[in-house]
Amino acid sequence: MYAKECDDSLIKKFRAGNSRCFDVLLERYQQRVFSYIYQMVKDQDTSNDIFQEVFIKVIRSLKKDSYNHEGKLLSWILRISHNQVIDYFRKNSKMPIAGRSSNYDEDYNIFDHLNLEEKSAEDHMIDRQISKDIRLLIEELPDEQMEVVKMRYFRQMSFKDIADKTGVSINTSLGRMRYALINLRKLVSDNNLILSNS
Repeated sequence: MYAKECDDSLIKKFRAGNSRCFDVLLERYQQRVFSYIYQMVKDQDTSNDIFQEVFIKVIRSLKKDSYNHEGKLLSWILRISHNQVIDYFRKNSKMPIAGRSSNYDEDYNIFDHLNLEEKSAEDHMIDRQISKDIRLLIEELPDEQMEVVKMRYFRQMSFKDIADKTGVSINTSLGRMRYALINLRKLVSDNNLILSNS
């Protein structure tokens, strides 16, 4: 029904509340966008995560009427994709962070401290204690947040798999991770923990 409509027409209908129109846009461009991301990161799971983050941004931008690139939707999405990939490598090339914001402090990721290199025996002992402390703090999180943290960091699941497993949207999974990291930072502060051996 909508397959032959132009992007701008689908966008207008999506903004008016027709979610099927966004599905058509997603089907139209998902393969090209995913391939573009994969070419840069060379990893299936990471590409999936970045792809999901890109389309969450696309949805939010379209809903806020902040898209104004008539006739150039794919170029706009690819630019968002490029920025997400750059952001991924800039922040942490091994472990993408959920729930980015413009506030640098909010991007601080507790789990980064478990990736130290060239460790001595003492470093390993400290890291084990840090890991133990973090695992104890995770147990203090609300159940939904604790579940997504364990799936993401201890079972290395993608946000798409987490969403499927927990029966919620990817956006909800990302939101739970964001709040989990915020709460973990607060717990670290409240417990006066030092998450570094340097």
